[in-house]
Amino acid sequence: MSRTALLFLAAVVALSPNSMSHASRWPPEPEHLTLPVWPGLAPGDPANPPAESNLTMAKDRLVAGRPLIRLTNVSMPTITVFSPKIRNTGAAVVVFPGGGYRILAIDMEGTEVCSWLNSIGTTCILLKYRVPNSGPYPKSAAALQDAQRAMGLVRFHAADWGIDPNRLGVLGFSAGGHLSAALSNNYEKRLYPPQDAADKLSCRPDFAVLVYPGRLTLPDQNFALSPGIQPTANTPPTFIVQAEDDPVHVENAIVYFMALKNAEVSAELHVYAQGGHGFGLRRTALPITTWPQAVEIWLSTIKVLSAE
Repeated sequence: MSRTALLFLAAVVALSPNSMSHASRWPPEPEHLTLPVWPGLAPGDPANPPAESNLTMAKDRLVAGRPLIRLTNVSMPTITVFSPKIRNTGAAVVVFPGGGYRILAIDMEGTEVCSWLNSIGTTCILLKYRVPNSGPYPKSAAALQDAQRAMGLVRFHAADWGIDPNRLGVLGFSAGGHLSAALSNNYEKRLYPPQDAADKLSCRPDFAVLVYPGRLTLPDQNFALSPGIQPTANTPPTFIVQAEDDPVHVENAIVYFMALKNAEVSAELHVYAQGGHGFGLRRTALPITTWPQAVEIWLSTIKVLSAE
């Protein structure tokens, strides 16, 4: 192969959606504003917690041929703002990575998601919430406290960050999907003492996207809805996607969708035959990995994004 051909091939790989090396770094580049979620220690946290660490090992499974970062021992939650470079529609999404409330898949289900959201003119706010043992609510309120506080902070800074506070949603994967649903149904009362003016603003999402959510149902109770997940007419419009062969149980998506329908909440459900669990935005041969395009269409349908 000629040197010119090799250079062309290298450029193609560098620009392919599955490379995304720029989006897989952690911590984020200094150009992205990062703020602490809490003005001091998070509610109930010890003064000397274990050091934050990455549990990724060489033997861990690859997703679309690449490893992922697995953060744990997160005791100082943060929000990082990823602003669109070219076109800002004013819409914004707070992203909750998954990891079973044990770790955070902070790149595959975090920074890489922000790159995509920026590409469609949407501000992405990545929440690094507390793990491990920070959920699910009501077993532990820690992650939900972080999510409630993060939503208030974003609305407080909306004008500074070019965000429409009435087009602010959430997007979560796996346990982050549960956290998105928990916040969608537990926003009227803060689960912590007010800290400042940000806590006077609503923490209700204007819309929610749940990707292969877990913990929404109780498998040992005929897949009844989990405590704290009880939709009402005020639960925000919701998009749900999951695979039928997901070992975490597709019933999480189906049962929650039916609960939304019964509460007369606008909802859209996509169930695919194959896909398993934990693939983020990384493209494979399976149709389920085209879910971001379906979300873009849905966001236009519910008037969060323009139809251009």
